[in-house]
Amino acid sequence: MKRLSEYLFFWTLGGTLYYSFEMIFRGFSHWSMFMLGGFCLVFCIQQGIWTGWDSPLWLQVLWCSVFVTAGEFITGILVNKVMHWHVWDYSDQPFQLMGQICIPFAVLFSGLCVVGIFLGSYLMHFLYGEKIPHFHVL
Repeated sequence: MKRLSEYLFFWTLGGTLYYSFEMIFRGFSHWSMFMLGGFCLVFCIQQGIWTGWDSPLWLQVLWCSVFVTAGEFITGILVNKVMHWHVWDYSDQPFQLMGQICIPFAVLFSGLCVVGIFLGSYLMHFLYGEKIPHFHVL
C-alpha cells in the first residue's frame, strides 16, 4: 500500500508540474501531458530505486531522457496522429521525427529529467524514509 501511495503521489506531482510548466511557457496544455508528466516523474524515481541511486548521474539522466522521449513519441502518435487532437507538432523544428519528437526538445526534457531525479529522490527520502541519495557524476 505504501508503494501505491508513493506512485500516486509522484504521478500527480509530475503531472501537475509538467502541466504547469506548459501553461507557463506555452500558454496551454492538454490532459494527456498531465498523464505523461506523471509517468515520467515516476520513472525518474523508479530507475533510482532500481539502482539504489548509485549509478552516475549522467547515466540516470540518459535513461530518463530516453524514457521521456519514447513516451513523448508514443503519446504523440496516439493523441496527434491516431486521435487527431493536435496537441503539439514539431514539424517545423530541426531534427524532428514525424513531428512528434525533436532533438531540441529532447535536450530541454533532459534538463527536466535532472530536476525530476533530484526532486523525486529527495522527496522519497524525506516523505517516505527511503535511502538518502548520494549523486556522483562518474
